Amino acid sequence: MRTDTQRMRAAVWYGARDVRIAEVDIPTPGRGEVLIEVAYCGICGSDLHEYADGPHAIPVAEPHPGSGATAPIVLGHEFCGTVVALGPSVIGLAIGDRVAVEPNYRCGACPRCRAGEYNICRHFGFAGLMGNGGMAEYAAIPAYMAHLLPEHVSLEQAALFEPASVALHALRRAGATPETMTVVGLGPVGLLTVRLAAERKVRRIVAVDVSPARLHRAAGLGATDLIDARMEEGVGERIRELTGGEGVDVAFEVVGSESALRTCLAATRRGGRVVLVGLAPQVSLDTFALVNNEQSIVASVGYRDTYPELIRLVAERGLDLTPVVTATITLDGLVPHGFEELLGDPGHQIKILVDPTAHRDRVDHLVPCAAAGTATPTPSARGRRY
Repeated sequence: MRTDTQRMRAAVWYGARDVRIAEVDIPTPGRGEVLIEVAYCGICGSDLHEYADGPHAIPVAEPHPGSGATAPIVLGHEFCGTVVALGPSVIGLAIGDRVAVEPNYRCGACPRCRAGEYNICRHFGFAGLMGNGGMAEYAAIPAYMAHLLPEHVSLEQAALFEPASVALHALRRAGATPETMTVVGLGPVGLLTVRLAAERKVRRIVAVDVSPARLHRAAGLGATDLIDARMEEGVGERIRELTGGEGVDVAFEVVGSESALRTCLAATRRGGRVVLVGLAPQVSLDTFALVNNEQSIVASVGYRDTYPELIRLVAERGLDLTPVVTATITLDGLVPHGFEELLGDPGHQIKILVDPTAHRDRVDHLVPCAAAGTATPTPSARGRRY
């Protein structure tokens, strides 16, 4: 069906357990938008939740104000690629630019946006959850989402900037770089928190999980101490022992459970801080102990102004984010080898990347029509994958 070059393949969410690899129209970039050929798109825990028992964030009844979209929606918000067409009024980007996509919508006009806190915009949302995203051969995005990549920053690295941004923002929410810290939960964000903390020269990083494989990976990313939460009771107390009875300066809760939060509080010193990254619907707290220990609990949602720092760290400092990648699959493998495998054995796989064009022998690159800013396909050989 690719004889008409205005069609593409995409992973479209129709409902819980109903994600279809479908032929859809290649989007036309509108004013202020660019069209990218997607190189990689990571599978996020949010995607898993939407697949397993959604909708949670996906708009079904009312269009999202940032995108104007409702389901069915193309999934995927951890993506990157190459600019292949420009909509009207786009400046600073050109055909052929390789970009990392910072997928959050923002209105630019609400009080939080005006204060620069666009990650808590009144109309905040993600392309790939609240609008069409990157689990497709092509994606049209607002140009403000596109971050130009230096030549020697690979697209595989760029596909990890989104989860790494969650980790980096959480580290910023912790305040000054701590001497000691713990990360409870070693999914992709937890592992990237370990990696970025090691980059910041945190002296002691205690990693906690129930998966030996993830603990082993955390050691390779810079964790100084590993605790298997299945094998040890009183994990918080054990962390205090590792720090001479004091407790860590900061604990990161990256699970989304009350028990993990309790572990973090038990592991944190008096006057210390717990950063909530995981999404627990409801928890109870011993506020008497919280007050007496003068501990702080802060929340961390999404990220802002993180992509430039990550690009610099990779380009100039040689930061490598790719050790969290455990598989790269095609769109056809998304459900059986992506969603189902992650849901069935969460310890075996960590970060799975989808290559939406892996099935093709060649790529139909697009060039802009000067008058309207739309795109006209012209066949060419598959370009180099960086």
